[in-house]
Amino acid sequence: MNEKKPLVTENLWRSLRQFTDARIGLGRAGVSLPTSEHLAFQLAHARARDAVHLPMDSERLLEELRALGNLLPAQAPLVLKSRAENRQVYLQRPDLGRCLDPESAAQLAAEAAPDSGSPRLAIVIADGLSSSAVQSNAVPMLARFLKDLEASEEDWELAPVTIVEQGRVAIGDDIGERLGASAVVVLIGERPGLSSPDSLGIYLTWAPSGGLTDARRNCISNVRPAGLGFDQASQRLIYLLREAQRLGISGVQLKDRTEEVVIETSGNNKNFLTN
Repeated sequence: MNEKKPLVTENLWRSLRQFTDARIGLGRAGVSLPTSEHLAFQLAHARARDAVHLPMDSERLLEELRALGNLLPAQAPLVLKSRAENRQVYLQRPDLGRCLDPESAAQLAAEAAPDSGSPRLAIVIADGLSSSAVQSNAVPMLARFLKDLEASEEDWELAPVTIVEQGRVAIGDDIGERLGASAVVVLIGERPGLSSPDSLGIYLTWAPSGGLTDARRNCISNVRPAGLGFDQASQRLIYLLREAQRLGISGVQLKDRTEEVVIETSGNNKNFLTN
């Protein structure tokens, strides 16, 4: 009696999937993809689309930020909007997502602080192209960073944290300039992939001002539990901030050497990036 052949022909490369989320070694059913793999692809595609189109829950973010307590500056977080009035406009007009609407600009005017002698750091949370990345990862990442920044005893004055709806990366430069910040850090949802709909990007700009190009920014990408962990991303960001302040530059002129140096913090001299 002949044994029945399996419906799915396995691919020898499938064992490599334990090391990556990439779609390799899918196997085949006849000349087609196995049904399970086809359905998994459709699910991943739907999650990526949802990440782009679902609105960010600003109120929930506010509640989670308030729970950070003394880690945040005394001023309450602010919710701002770009000039893109809705998601459709945001996707069709990237330029409008790079500037604050007039009401938000006026709201920031009262927050510009006089010179205290310490460099001022502005932190911006924007939905970008993945609201799910921001909802899942922005607050845990910020909590880790603020704890590490406090432990490092860096002399930074924190501006009010801002949440921006329909915001692009460059809106951080607009906000940083209006707040009189020496540096701005933008936590933003990255363009989702089929295996990473929740990837958070972090952008650092020294001396932010309107009209700067991407060449003036440093980027830390793929920040999420399944990618670059919060501990590692925080240590990398602290290093870049320290070097940006020391050299007065950011972007292509500021090299990321975090794999070569140990970032020292009080009670913790371990470099997460070399282990």
